[in-house]
Amino acid sequence: MSAARPRKLLADIAWAHSGDKGDMVNIGVAVRNPADYPFLLEAVTAQRVAAHFADICHGQVRRYELPRLHAINFVLTQVLDGGPMRSLRLDPQGKALGDALLLMPLDNDFIEATERKRI
Repeated sequence: MSAARPRKLLADIAWAHSGDKGDMVNIGVAVRNPADYPFLLEAVTAQRVAAHFADICHGQVRRYELPRLHAINFVLTQVLDGGPMRSLRLDPQGKALGDALLLMPLDNDFIEATERKRI
C-alpha cells in the first residue's frame, strides 16, 4: 500500500503580494527560482485563479506576464463586495488574497516532470 504523496501548493515555488483599490484586487506572484517561471506560466492561468476565487470573485480575472521579473500579475474585478467603504465583510480588503492564492494546489505529476527537466 503506497502512501499518498503530499500535495504541493503554489507557495512551494512562489511568493505573492496583493493590494486593493475599490472593488478590485491586484495579486503579483513571483517564483523563487527563475527555472520555475515556465511552470508558473503554464500552471497558474487566469482560469485557474478565477476558479480558485469563484466563491468571491464575480468579475473578470486578467493575467499580465512579467518575464523579466519571473512573475505574473493578476487583476480581479468585483471581488471585494463593493470595496472597503461599501462591504459588510469583516475584512473587505484584498491584502490577504495573495496568501490565499498561494494555497492553490499544483499538479504533482507536472511538478515532478519539471524538476526532472532541470536535472
